[in-house]
Amino acid sequence: MKRFRSLSRATVNLLFPPECLLCQRSLLVAEAEQRCDGASDFCAACLAGLLADLPRCHRCGASVDVPDAVGQTVGERPSGCRQCQEAVPAWRGVVVLSAYGESVRDAVLRAKRPAGEPLAMALGSRLGRRVEEHREAVRVDVVVPVPMHWRRRAVRGTSAAVLLAAAVASTLRLPSRRWLRRVRATPVQNSLPPEQRHQNVQSAFRAGRQVRGRRVLLVDDVITTGATAAACSRALLAAGAQDVYVAAVAKADRSAPLACDGP
Repeated sequence: MKRFRSLSRATVNLLFPPECLLCQRSLLVAEAEQRCDGASDFCAACLAGLLADLPRCHRCGASVDVPDAVGQTVGERPSGCRQCQEAVPAWRGVVVLSAYGESVRDAVLRAKRPAGEPLAMALGSRLGRRVEEHREAVRVDVVVPVPMHWRRRAVRGTSAAVLLAAAVASTLRLPSRRWLRRVRATPVQNSLPPEQRHQNVQSAFRAGRQVRGRRVLLVDDVITTGATAAACSRALLAAGAQDVYVAAVAKADRSAPLACDGP
């Protein structure tokens, strides 16, 4: 039976060659040229670029000099870089998969569309593995996506954050629950200058009472100013969540374009 499954998989791959979800290059060709991660949705080159990142503050997610990052552990309080010590984040710790570079930015934008749902799931699985690396510090029992307003969801036809959260939860073997909702339709964050984004999402989210006493992992695609993640974290904590951690595919640093900040 195992031999039959292997033969069937080889036949399917021959008839419908799998492609890297980032560069659309044939994975069969890539595997022949360079060793790839087994059963990966990405070629080795794209995967290496996706997983490469700068040292980051585990409190706020900002890129930091190596000396600033020494001795930090995700979830420590109130440790962090100089930036988040001046303005303490609403959440307890953050895990980031990648910097918001050009290829990752393109991937995030594609994942926001219905045709990009497989890419969103693959990115979520990778993000889940990154969270798992910090599992001793990021002690959570439920995964919650950053919600999109129902009218925007109807227009877009999908929610990247929901798909990411489902994949993260599956990797961590935790439940994914939509216990947070957007109660106020707001202008899209990337249409506003950074200094207006916190005000834009203020009181825009409400959490259900199911979060009381729970340790929540809040999942989104990109953190830029942190306005959306902060507003969601405050709503979860106000509803009685014990702790909130944030996980995102990418973190836009100050040198990168602030193109995305929540759904």
